[in-house]
Amino acid sequence: MNFCYDCGSKLEKRIPDGDNLERDCCTECDSIHYTNPKVIVGTIPTKDNKVLLCKRAIQPRYGLWTLPAGFLENGETIEEGAFRETKEETNTEVKMGNLYAIFNIPQINQVYMLHLAEVIHEDYGKTSESLEVEFFAEKDIPWEELAFPFVPTTLKNFFKDSKKGEYPLRTQIIERKPR
Repeated sequence: MNFCYDCGSKLEKRIPDGDNLERDCCTECDSIHYTNPKVIVGTIPTKDNKVLLCKRAIQPRYGLWTLPAGFLENGETIEEGAFRETKEETNTEVKMGNLYAIFNIPQINQVYMLHLAEVIHEDYGKTSESLEVEFFAEKDIPWEELAFPFVPTTLKNFFKDSKKGEYPLRTQIIERKPR
């Protein structure tokens, strides 16, 4: 970031009074511009113990399978964002359930929040964001073709929990190992 959102003046990196981290600070109006993690919201859409997955039609990870999820928009609750993202990526609506999984991914400044969801109608299909949309039973999941690290973890936990009929809120940190 180079210029102030408030007045358009140049920014400088410095630690503001009373803070302990370097921030983008305006040289004219003294506005402090914080950079915070992005929140990604999505669902685990299910019906008859199968999960609806999307084959990505966009980068990153074009052509790989994922759960429907994307960036939370300003003015949305996490439930509204997860519902919207599911509709955008699967072309169907879901009945929203409880928050099921939170993934902290500090190296890319993201937090993922996934809700359980039930597919209401079988009107799902491809969209501008998904090449294919398909239900998978656990034994049929394309495990080697999953797009992101949170997807196999979520699916394994979901199928394990579905056998018990209990879906506790799960939190996890996903960190890349240094090379």
